[in-house]
Amino acid sequence: MERAKIVLMAADGARNQAIAAALHISRPTVQLWRDRFAAQGVAGIEKDAPRPGRKRKLSAKKVAKIIKATLETIPGNATHWSVRSMAKAQGVSRMAVQRIWSKNNLKPHLVQTFKLSKDKRFVEKLVDVVGLYMDPPQKALVLCVDEKSQIQALDRMQPLLPLRPGVPSRQSHDYRRHGTTTLFAALSMLDGTVIGSCMERHRHQEFIKFLDLIDEKIDAAMDLHLIIDNYSTHKHERVSRWLKRHPRFHLHFIPTSSSWVNLVERWFKEITDKRIRRGSFSNVDELKRAIMSYIEVHNEDSTPFIWSAPVGRILTKIAKCKEALGTLH
Repeated sequence: MERAKIVLMAADGARNQAIAAALHISRPTVQLWRDRFAAQGVAGIEKDAPRPGRKRKLSAKKVAKIIKATLETIPGNATHWSVRSMAKAQGVSRMAVQRIWSKNNLKPHLVQTFKLSKDKRFVEKLVDVVGLYMDPPQKALVLCVDEKSQIQALDRMQPLLPLRPGVPSRQSHDYRRHGTTTLFAALSMLDGTVIGSCMERHRHQEFIKFLDLIDEKIDAAMDLHLIIDNYSTHKHERVSRWLKRHPRFHLHFIPTSSSWVNLVERWFKEITDKRIRRGSFSNVDELKRAIMSYIEVHNEDSTPFIWSAPVGRILTKIAKCKEALGTLH
């Protein structure tokens, strides 16, 4: 036994360096076991001293208390808990809180927005629109139509700083405003192509002009089903008269406060993210050219959006949301 040899060689008068060399160990190891033998005798070298080891895990009761506090309380000086504030309140480490939150998929720092429609005809309109998505009529084209208003021609005060390894592209916070435009768009559910037009305003006059453009662009032999929101412009008396003169056009109104039902909103997000938000435009005409160029390129290699959620699944989620809201009162 190595420890016994250290003690015996020391008893014979050998120095620490000589013992370490003979046994091929370090001098601190020799000194450790000589000191242990001197303090505790044979018992001191029979086994290792107790080590602190890893701290005991939190009890299940404590974990449950932290989860309950996360779900049912808020701190006195904030709208939500942070890792550090929860750790301080519960008397544990921030890493312990982080592990508990991660394991239970709790994210107090995140918040999502929602809005429930109060439309009395919600189910009727939802069934109508989703039916067009999932089972479109024969010899007809379904178009998602809307306006993206007040698109600003913003001219950044400084040129964009380019992307570099480890550094994202950067643009100045300040800018000049050079006016706005409104984009009218009709997204085809058949192939994902878009008919678009930029106009100064979005009144019923401009909407009728856009309907004329759709009428001109699409084969006259096809019926057209337009999915559209409840903006008053779309229900104007002159629009109604126009529709009577063009019987192949059929308007299908989405429920109020339910823009998510209109898939052209998904395309509006794409053009905003890819072409408008980071663009710099010295005038409105330049902005319009950028928008129309994007539409042209998009149509060359378009992909249709596919609606996959049946009405039953949507209504089930809404029912659960209403139930959750009801428990808060």
